[in-house]
Amino acid sequence: MTEPFFFLANIFILVYCDCNMSTGIIYDDIFLKHNLPGHPEHAGRLKAIITYLNKKSLFDKCVILDARPASIEELLTCHDQSLVSLLEDFGKNGLAHIDLDTYMNEFSYEAALKAVGGIIDLAGKIIDNELANGIVLSRPPGHHATASRAMGFCLFNTIALGARSCIIKRNLKKVAIIDIDVHHGNGTQWIFYNDPAVFYISTHQYPHYPGSGGIKETGEGMGKGTTLNIPFPEYTGDKGYNKAAEELIIPALRKFKPEFLFVSVGFDAHSQDPLSSIQLSLSGYNNISRALISLADEICHGRIIFNLEGGYNLDVLGPGCGNIIRGLIGDITCDDPFLQGKEKTEKTDEMIGIIKQTHNL
Repeated sequence: MTEPFFFLANIFILVYCDCNMSTGIIYDDIFLKHNLPGHPEHAGRLKAIITYLNKKSLFDKCVILDARPASIEELLTCHDQSLVSLLEDFGKNGLAHIDLDTYMNEFSYEAALKAVGGIIDLAGKIIDNELANGIVLSRPPGHHATASRAMGFCLFNTIALGARSCIIKRNLKKVAIIDIDVHHGNGTQWIFYNDPAVFYISTHQYPHYPGSGGIKETGEGMGKGTTLNIPFPEYTGDKGYNKAAEELIIPALRKFKPEFLFVSVGFDAHSQDPLSSIQLSLSGYNNISRALISLADEICHGRIIFNLEGGYNLDVLGPGCGNIIRGLIGDITCDDPFLQGKEKTEKTDEMIGIIKQTHNL
């Protein structure tokens, strides 16, 4: 770990203390080295988060864990060998573009590997009762990466690999992924579309990139009914998100009874984000994250991990992640320095009614 993003003395104290029932944070400086200046998904995003967490002394209240690279065997639980080989080759060649949106440099492959290894190890420590819960502060994001394709700024699907590791390595029977990024996590959905062991719920602006995530996409085969999409119209705002959480997300999770909750959190649904118009506030994010943390305490022994996805306003990212950590450690405060955006809930109410009928909620 290197300064100025961490206070080393505090980290060494945390790493070597008894970390039982503490909140774990996965971080590694390699996540800052995956970078392309001028691209929306740049290292400044994570720097803004680290700076804020240091300023508010939130790292001091958690256990900071280094990330180790995932093995090829672990990657192949969700991804094809062809994608793994392609990204490894790209990573050896310096700066390159996989598509118009998605780039790699000489550090990107290692960063993506460590993001995956980090979430797998964090989940294991939570299951083993060495940690209570946690958050993964990594880059690049992952929820658009499919089994065979890197896309949408994403290389490997970090949260999908973390969830599947709980089933393969830890013999959990049911795991849930809740995606509150403004973009539909198409990669996560399709990886588990036929899998009854993983319940995928996505809130996202629709229509919006990548174009998937309609209400009728509910899973196939044995996985029928284990995909729940909530395609919000623009200007949904806090009221619409709260209503969806109360009437769809929480009841659906109680019905499914997962043994672990994973949350893909992207702050690009915020009213100040340049890539969306959904108008969620930081207080709205805080309400959702705390509802999920409380539900994890109720149904799965508090097992919950938040994984950073999108979010492109640097002033929003720090308080947003800080509020999640406050929720995880039991701090009731919320930092929201922004005015709430405008809301229009008529279309949202109608959509929620249709989804309730579709999923018998």
